[in-house]
Amino acid sequence: MIQLAETGFLRLPQIIGDPKSDPPIPAIIPVCKSTWYEGVKSGRYPKPVRLSRRSSAWRVEDIRKLIDEVTA
Repeated sequence: MIQLAETGFLRLPQIIGDPKSDPPIPAIIPVCKSTWYEGVKSGRYPKPVRLSRRSSAWRVEDIRKLIDEVTA
């Protein structure tokens, strides 16, 4: 299982994984990018936090809550 920090932010590749990176990043939530953004739009997945004009990330706390809801 992937260890998540108590607080902080995760970028999208850290959440959905990136097998092409070196080293490969394993997925926490194994869905494709379009599925993830559809889930964000529908409210199924948490909304991102804007870090800058071109950068968004998700709170670790929100991802932990999502994992708890899915595995419960």
